[in-house]
Amino acid sequence: MSLVKKFATVGGATLGSRVFGFVRETFMAAALGTGPVADAFNTAFRLPNTFRRLFAEGAFNSAFVPLFAREIEARGMDGARRFAEEVFGVLFTVLLLLTIAMELAMPFIVRELIAPGFADDAAKFASTVTFATIMFPYLACMSLGAMMAGMLNSLHRYFAAAIAPVFLNFILIGVLAFAWYSGHDAIAVGYGLSWGVLAAGLVQLAIVWVAVRNAGMRIGLRRPRLTANVKRLLVLALPAAITGGITQINLLINTNIASGKAGAVSSLVYADRIYQLPLGVVGIAVATVLLPELARALRAGNLNEAANLQNRSVEFTLFLTLPAAAALLVMSEPIVRLLFERGKFSPESTVVVGHILAIYGLGLPAFVLIKAFIPGFFAREDTRTPMIFAAISVAVNVSLALTLFPSLGAGGIAIAEIVAGWANALLLFATLLWRGHWGRDIPLLTRVPRLVIAAAIMAAALHYAVQWLAFPLSSAAPLAVRAATVCALVAVAMLIYFAAAFGLGGASLAMIGRSLKRKAAPAAASTAGEGTDE
Repeated sequence: MSLVKKFATVGGATLGSRVFGFVRETFMAAALGTGPVADAFNTAFRLPNTFRRLFAEGAFNSAFVPLFAREIEARGMDGARRFAEEVFGVLFTVLLLLTIAMELAMPFIVRELIAPGFADDAAKFASTVTFATIMFPYLACMSLGAMMAGMLNSLHRYFAAAIAPVFLNFILIGVLAFAWYSGHDAIAVGYGLSWGVLAAGLVQLAIVWVAVRNAGMRIGLRRPRLTANVKRLLVLALPAAITGGITQINLLINTNIASGKAGAVSSLVYADRIYQLPLGVVGIAVATVLLPELARALRAGNLNEAANLQNRSVEFTLFLTLPAAAALLVMSEPIVRLLFERGKFSPESTVVVGHILAIYGLGLPAFVLIKAFIPGFFAREDTRTPMIFAAISVAVNVSLALTLFPSLGAGGIAIAEIVAGWANALLLFATLLWRGHWGRDIPLLTRVPRLVIAAAIMAAALHYAVQWLAFPLSSAAPLAVRAATVCALVAVAMLIYFAAAFGLGGASLAMIGRSLKRKAAPAAASTAGEGTDE
């Protein structure tokens, strides 16, 4: 299967999840707006989500995947299964102890770490503690599920792990629809959503567990032991967990800061939901597919293949991400108005969330590039360097957020996030270049500036179109008119971008054709005696 087709498999499944995520957030905005229950639920949900990224996606999609793939090549499926069981026993034990400790300490954690600004509002504080207590076991489900997803990715089975997250949205949409039908008040909706998150974690874990069994891997529960393989994983996993979860670390810190102003937490979450669509579809797809592909090429000693994988991945991400960033920058407010402005979500909330979303648009290419650069380190089992850069990024984010929030509110936090993201991306790229791990690629160097120009042309056209269509995009226009206008603008913008990209030479039909037809190059057997790639 070609690299682009693999990206499309993961990206398509992620797109389905993000679309249903929009539906979920639309219902939630109508039911809760940016009020106190919305702030409480979004803050509480941030806690297990943060740990999920740190323990699950950061550690296991970055450290576990290369080691598991190496076990498959060196010792076959039986050896890989034994390694997976060793890791599963340790992970399960750690998660069980962590969940118990966090449940007991939840009031302290909310008051001192997550949302100190809620302490003065007894009702909001109590709701946040209760919601977080209900939802926190979701972490254990998703961490174990992420390990199994890493196994599936190493076995070239991407779809089940990519489609499982959509069930969180299915369940929460069902909860919100039932609450609307039954006329429940805001606090009852918050409780329903919290229990729905826990149920979704169990369902997602079941999906990947079944997929792993169908792939021929039957994982049993072993007594936790620190074997040599597990110790090696832990050495790699700690910095990988921090690096992979850098966005979530920043978000958790920003939630702490934003809790000092009513509605700020929810405004950031709603803007983040929209900006996560292109980030998830493109960035996560590239990171998920690129890491195992790059690790296999490097193990086989095929440096040309590794360099080509990296360059084509960056080219692909920018080709799709730059127009998305330009669109978010220029027409963020009409998008927010169409998706969220109804029920308890007011026009004033639209202005605030639209402003934040426009700022996020400026940072979108950086966060997607980070996901394309990091596999270049992790595939070489270097998790320390990205961790250092992640720590620098956190320091930049915190210092800027504390400085800008008092005067700019939630917008200041968004600015801090994107500056930190660009700093991280530039440090990663400069280090790959300095170490000679990023080969000079003339097609990439010539196409990227042309793609930037094509995106700028599209943004200029959208800017004038939004001004000209002010009434059809306003709150006064019927919903159907607003939806049709936004869809028409997106369609025209895509035509302008692709015409400019192809016309300027930023993309070509031949390039796309080669990417779609391209198979993974056969890897020569290494001197260590590893087998060839399948």
